[in-house]
Amino acid sequence: MNIIIPEEVRYIIDTLESNGYEAYAVGGCVRDSISGTEPKDWDICTPALPEQTIKFFAGHNIIETGLQHGTITLRINHKSFEVTTYRVDGVYTDNRRPDKVGFVNDLRTDLSRRDFTVNAMAYNPEKGIIDFFGGVKDLNSGIIKCVGDPNKRFQEDALRIMRAMRFASVLGFEIENKTSQAMLENKNLLQNISAERISAELNKMITGKNIRNILSRHISVIAEIIPEISAVTDFIGFTGLENIPAAVALRLTMLFCDINIESETAKKILRRLKYDRKTVETVSQLILYYGFDILTERKHIKKWLNRIGEERFRQLLEIKKADEIKFLLNEIIEQKQCFSLKDLALNGGDLIALKITESKKIGEILNKLLNMVIDEKIENDKIKLSEAVEIMLK
Repeated sequence: MNIIIPEEVRYIIDTLESNGYEAYAVGGCVRDSISGTEPKDWDICTPALPEQTIKFFAGHNIIETGLQHGTITLRINHKSFEVTTYRVDGVYTDNRRPDKVGFVNDLRTDLSRRDFTVNAMAYNPEKGIIDFFGGVKDLNSGIIKCVGDPNKRFQEDALRIMRAMRFASVLGFEIENKTSQAMLENKNLLQNISAERISAELNKMITGKNIRNILSRHISVIAEIIPEISAVTDFIGFTGLENIPAAVALRLTMLFCDINIESETAKKILRRLKYDRKTVETVSQLILYYGFDILTERKHIKKWLNRIGEERFRQLLEIKKADEIKFLLNEIIEQKQCFSLKDLALNGGDLIALKITESKKIGEILNKLLNMVIDEKIENDKIKLSEAVEIMLK
């Protein structure tokens, strides 16, 4: 099988080979190329030591990103390419990264330390695909399977448990039985992983096309990072997740709605997982309003717009699958109908001109006028609004 590689990757491989060292594209870029997906990144592995690679590419922009682990980043044509020396990992005392690494000359040894078979393939334009562990077969079969002993792989790096679910969700794959069992047996090791890394993987996993299946099959593993799930006995099987756009905030909202997690509890969970403030507020608010009815009346829709704004209201419509209301919303926006104080034809300055100077009184009048406009009791016209104010003051 031939893989089309970028000219920069070919240049890196050719340069290393011309200096007496083999080189291969490796990992996710090979996986994606075989499956017909354009790779986002291209990584290269070689037995050349970092200092040798730096020498071979003198004159290029070189970033010593992970020198202690044998990795440098080459900047060519404004693109970044990681070049890593074949290595064998030492002891993992923190269940995340090896305490030290050793460099080797053997490609198979290097590939054997990687997480999953579909990520443990290499490619060279002359030698083709190097697949020692059945990655092509598993890729074609839709299987996520650890390289070697899955217990060892997860004990080395517990984040791989999340990555297994993420890849299975994104690629639409199943997790191989022994790998799945090892995830269950080692799930407690996720406690050693930082919340930021957990949430980063959760974001990718939850926006995958196979998320409902993955969550249903591995709910006890998910409960390790969201223990509140364990207390839920009447969740509805994640039926809403796959039917909404693959946006993190929307999918998180449906996850919590499907398992009957309330707004305040969801807020605590997301804060614990170190989500940013906007995501926390968006999800908690959407959960709060998810059970509300939205009537197909313009004035009702405008009240929602006034309450939560256009962006949040559109998100609410997405999770509620309220397509007919989207049509009315679009009309309101296109016609620039008034639903907020900034759209009101009369403002605070106009009231001051009418000799109303108390700020509290100004606010009360403007809000009363806005409600009248939203309820279609009066047009959003400056003259008519001024006349209404005069009547209020009599």
